[in-house]
Amino acid sequence: MPRKTDNKSAPETDVATPGPVERVGQSLERALDPLASALKRATKRADKPVKAPKAAAPGKPGLAVSPLAVPFPTIPPIAGVEIATGRAGFYKHEREDLLLMRFAEGTSAAGVFTRHGVGSAPVDWCRRQLTASGGADVRALVVNAGCANSFTGKPGADAVRRVATAVGKRFDCRQRDVMMASTGVIGVILDDAKITARLAEVETRLTPDAWAQAGAAIMTTDTFPKGAYATAMIDGHEVRIAGITKGSGMIAPDMATMLAFVATDAKIAPAALQTLVSLYTRSTFNCVTVDGDRSTNDTLLLFATGQSTAPKIHRAGDKRLADFRVKLEGLLLDLALQLVRDGEGATKFVKITVNGAESPASARKIARTIAESPLVKTAFAGEDANWGRIVMAVGRADEPVAREKINVKFGDLYAARDGLVSAEYDEAAMSAYVKKPEFEVSVDVGVGKGSATVWTCDLTKQYVAINGDYRS
Repeated sequence: MPRKTDNKSAPETDVATPGPVERVGQSLERALDPLASALKRATKRADKPVKAPKAAAPGKPGLAVSPLAVPFPTIPPIAGVEIATGRAGFYKHEREDLLLMRFAEGTSAAGVFTRHGVGSAPVDWCRRQLTASGGADVRALVVNAGCANSFTGKPGADAVRRVATAVGKRFDCRQRDVMMASTGVIGVILDDAKITARLAEVETRLTPDAWAQAGAAIMTTDTFPKGAYATAMIDGHEVRIAGITKGSGMIAPDMATMLAFVATDAKIAPAALQTLVSLYTRSTFNCVTVDGDRSTNDTLLLFATGQSTAPKIHRAGDKRLADFRVKLEGLLLDLALQLVRDGEGATKFVKITVNGAESPASARKIARTIAESPLVKTAFAGEDANWGRIVMAVGRADEPVAREKINVKFGDLYAARDGLVSAEYDEAAMSAYVKKPEFEVSVDVGVGKGSATVWTCDLTKQYVAINGDYRS
């Protein structure tokens, strides 16, 4: 039976071209702590009053905008990027469901993709073409919503190839210079004629200034379009970074469940770009979860058009790239947190931090177990500070813990301390705290120095309603 795919990912990420990610990543992380800056910016944004986005095109009719929504930012043009959207007709109702991007000659590209066991035709295509080209001179991106083209065998792969061929002819480039992405229902072969028949019309609408329309066109059960923008300095020259993402359900760590497309006018060699996107996926998209399910279509693509006045950078560890690294990670984190804010049926945005673990990996597994526990998430939905469910999830993670040292806090309020109910436990204060739309839970498991943070949301009746009739 076909099943939706907009959102679910794999236990690990897969990069388009192998690079010295671990070595460079460790050196970068020792040299600076960009995540700290990213978190600080994300926290500042979270403190701002929540406003519903203006004129958000619904991914699916009848869905109310998430109460945790944030407005789509003002995103100026990125030199070397043109955008157009249109309606291919993958949905019965009137909405745009096709995104086309054209990039300047010489644009570098890098990607991180799901390693889901089933996968999808567009993911296979992007991975193969980026490996073949080394990420050099990518000229176009085509994205459709409404059909995942996953679990479709050779017919699905042929459909992707035909679209890439058609776009290549229009843009005078090779098939492999065209990236593809899809989101929607699994098990349905992409009707590529719906896309190719609209290319001429959509091409006439290409403009540098259509990021908001792009964010809306790729939505499925999303209730608001998601975007982020930042500027950075490279050797005294300002560069721009912009991105959009989509995802609402089927979101899990290790690539989350989403599509994300980020572009910059910086001049960065493909190998360096690949190292950066692989490194910062781990601390951003891999640290969010909505429902613990994983997708066949997860795709994060990063494009560098080279149209700024900044010098070309060949190494990810180049000191001239320091500010860019910080800003890129911050932008990716901003996009990732918006996925959680738009979790299907979500009313609570929750930050879960685990300290005192045997290792960062152990801390992350414990945090993820807490964040994905249906009992924990339904307690959040019911505004019940049921810390016993959190303790349950800690033990269920099957990671080393010291039971007699475990601490559990809601914000600054101790629920448990040193393996027992806290002496200062205050049920009324706890209940008042979890009535907030955004709050934090922290746990110390008392065996080491490892720590990790995962962001999640609650689990409500609306999640069941949305997924119960997803294909209708």
